[in-house]
Order: sequence, then structure tokens, then C-alpha cells
Amino acid sequence: MKHEGSVSLFQYWNRLRGKRHAPRRTEIEPADIKANLADTFILEQDAQGEALYRLAGTRLCAAFGRELKGASFVEHWIEKDRRILARLVHGAFRLNNVVVVNFVGASEGGRTNDFEMLILPLDGGQQNMRALGSISAMEKPFWLGADPISQCRIQSLRIIDPTVDSIFLQNRPEVKVPPLAPVEAMSPEPGRRVRHLVVLEGGREE
Repeated sequence: MKHEGSVSLFQYWNRLRGKRHAPRRTEIEPADIKANLADTFILEQDAQGEALYRLAGTRLCAAFGRELKGASFVEHWIEKDRRILARLVHGAFRLNNVVVVNFVGASEGGRTNDFEMLILPLDGGQQNMRALGSISAMEKPFWLGADPISQCRIQSLRIIDPTVDSIFLQNRPEVKVPPLAPVEAMSPEPGRRVRHLVVLEGGREE
């Protein structure tokens, strides 16, 4: 985990669970995570098995330009990443996996920013699948919250079984995910114009 908010939320969750697979959802106290609350969400599984936002913090809703409560968790992701995200959340719900995803979010205006997402299982019973999570901006540009994020693309991910792995004792390598769609397809416009030039977001391949 790279973002301080992700680390602090994980540490809180880890303290609550003790030697269990996951803490109970009723043990989560918003006051205990007030520094992270604006970036935090809770997921639930509906009758069709889809993950929905049960709750979402104010900064998170502002970044996506809407109230996320009741919305599909995967709707902001490019098509091919939606299947990956659905499996990752299923693993958090059913297998108590901890999931860390680094991703690029593209705004409606064609801007991009890097984010880190953490998903942590909660013990709600088989009839009340829940997960606690956060989405943290790696940088906070001036436009974030004013120009809504419209599509997201996975850059890398980690899947951890907390009953086997010690996250902070092992420096596990990330699983790199190659681009599944052109960067231009992530935003309504292929680039942004600066005077007579068109600037395309991206980076050099090593």
C-alpha cells in the first residue's frame, strides 16, 4: 500500500479483527476513522450477487460527481475491468481476501489522476455480505471534485489472504495489468488542446 489513508484504514481493520478472518460490520465506528471517512465506502451484495455502494464518503462522491449510495460498484470501470473487479469483490465477500488496486481515473474533461483503492472484508454473515474500503487520490489536483471521474482503468493489483500473508512483513510484488483499452477511449475527448497543440495523456513505455 502506498497511500497513508490506505495504510491507516488497514491498520484499524486489522486491530479490530484480531485473530479472526474479519471484524463484524457492527464493530466499525465512523468516529474511529474520521480522518479517512470522506474517502471511505461500504459495499454490500444484492440479491443478484452484484456489489453496490451501501455508503460512500463525501469526498468520494464529489470525485465521481454524484451520490454513490445504491450505485453499482463497477459502473465507472472500463468494460474489461468490470469482470476483474467483480471477481475481486467476490473474493473479499466470500474468501476474506484483502484487495489493493492502483488505477487511473479519467474525468469527463479528459484529465487523469492516479488512485489507490483498498477493499477489506467484513463479517456480516452469509445473508449480509459487506466490505469496507477506501479510494484515495495519489495526488489532489485542483480540478478533482469539479471535473467528475467518469471511467477508471486498473494499473496494478494485489490480492492477499490475511490468514496466510503478513502484509507488512513481506514486500509482495504487484501484479501488473496491461492496458485493456486505449487511453483515448477512457474519456470523451482524445486529448486536451494547449494553444496549437493537442496533448495526449499517457507515458513512455520502459
